[in-house]
Amino acid sequence: MPRLRPGANAGAAVNPHLHIDPIACDGRGLCAELFPEWIALDDWGYPIVDHGPIPDQLLVHARRAVEACPKLALTLRDDASLRDPGKP
Repeated sequence: MPRLRPGANAGAAVNPHLHIDPIACDGRGLCAELFPEWIALDDWGYPIVDHGPIPDQLLVHARRAVEACPKLALTLRDDASLRDPGKP
């Protein structure tokens, strides 16, 4: 199951985004192999992620990449988790 932010309503219509934790990532590149439509690798093998919302037809690939990350550095977040909590 994808790692959604705690408290996220999984049934609500959202536009999920991929997030990379650069500290946790060790540049294995598995995510880019599984989801090349959204993730490229830099010269050192670290992921460069498209920060736009993931279209519904690609969500299955995004979830597969998140679940396969050996360092748990890749997460799938909804729009609400990207907002500043101090703003309405």
